[in-house]
Amino acid sequence: MTFDRPSVHPAEPFADAKLRLAAAVEASRDEILELSHRIHAQPEPAFEERQAATWVAEAIARHGFAVEHPAGRLETAIRGTLRGGRGGKRPRVGILAEYDALPGLGHGCGHNTMAASGVGAAIALASVAEELPGEIVFLGTPAEERGSGKQFMIDDGLFEGLDAALLYHPCDRNHVLSLPLASVDVEVTYLGRASHAASDPWLGLNALDALILLFNGVALWRQQLRPTSRVHGVVQEGGTAANIIPERARAWFMIRSDDRDYYEGMRARFVEIAEGAARQAGVVVRIEFSGGATTMRNNPVLAARWVANATAYGRPDGGPDPSSGSTDMANVSWVVPAIHPELAIAPEGTPGHSIEFREAAASAMGDETTLLAAVLVAQTAYELFADPALVEAAWGAFRREG
Repeated sequence: MTFDRPSVHPAEPFADAKLRLAAAVEASRDEILELSHRIHAQPEPAFEERQAATWVAEAIARHGFAVEHPAGRLETAIRGTLRGGRGGKRPRVGILAEYDALPGLGHGCGHNTMAASGVGAAIALASVAEELPGEIVFLGTPAEERGSGKQFMIDDGLFEGLDAALLYHPCDRNHVLSLPLASVDVEVTYLGRASHAASDPWLGLNALDALILLFNGVALWRQQLRPTSRVHGVVQEGGTAANIIPERARAWFMIRSDDRDYYEGMRARFVEIAEGAARQAGVVVRIEFSGGATTMRNNPVLAARWVANATAYGRPDGGPDPSSGSTDMANVSWVVPAIHPELAIAPEGTPGHSIEFREAAASAMGDETTLLAAVLVAQTAYELFADPALVEAAWGAFRREG
């Protein structure tokens, strides 16, 4: 699709301005897609996105943004600002980007498209900045896949003063309502004592036995969990040789639920199961929680504007996604009006966090969706800059749901 052709009619209001935003994305098509493909080809996991963050920071700087990199405590976080030509401090609209990859899989969640579309939206808004009040705020947010980098950025004050936060996510469907599960990462380490597994195994304390007991305990626990709750993990260390009793074993688990109170109870129960496994094996256990994502507060005012803008480009809302993961964008939604809409980059039924989805993130369909996402984020942001009543309505809905 060519987004600025005369036959394409953006949704009212401000259709003429929205057409200019689409034209700005089209004019930067090569720059946006080259960035997407470069990040896709060189994936970096959470907190290690040094190349991607640098490329993103350089891209928005070329288009007039004053850039902090790093921003706050995170080495790979970015904050860019560009003041509107009409002056004033409000509104301040946040354009977000993600760029971390999955360990061992690369961009199987398509975050390269999120980085590039965020940059594309920033480029489009920069092209009309002289006619805007307030300030465009670009936030490059690391470590969504593990560690909840956005929460660090919230704690560092990087979201303070924003009136809205907008971030697209790739999917196999088009929908605006996001229903992520509350989630936390848990690292469990068992410490025992090594000994020869053949000549004197009775002198050892087997840390791997405890880890196996933990996995079995979790498997049995799942039978009594609600259908909307999840516990899943992988073994990261299990010993070094078959003839040595493992003195150390380690696993990474995630705990999730759509109910925040139930989720807290799950955390406590997981600790009991992990400690019980340690007692059975006679070893020491260390349990470390990190990250932490909440459930999402979808802002209905912003969502309605996204749906109108997306429908004009032939992407009507398909209703809530029946499958839910987790995201730290949900944490943002508790401090500022926010939406996290999704657009298809692959045929419906393509699983996320898969090789197929990874390939889709650098496909022709993925590229067109990346550009469209840039257009829609920019157009939705423009409405907030142009209509103070819309900003107030978004805050009103935020407060009513608080």
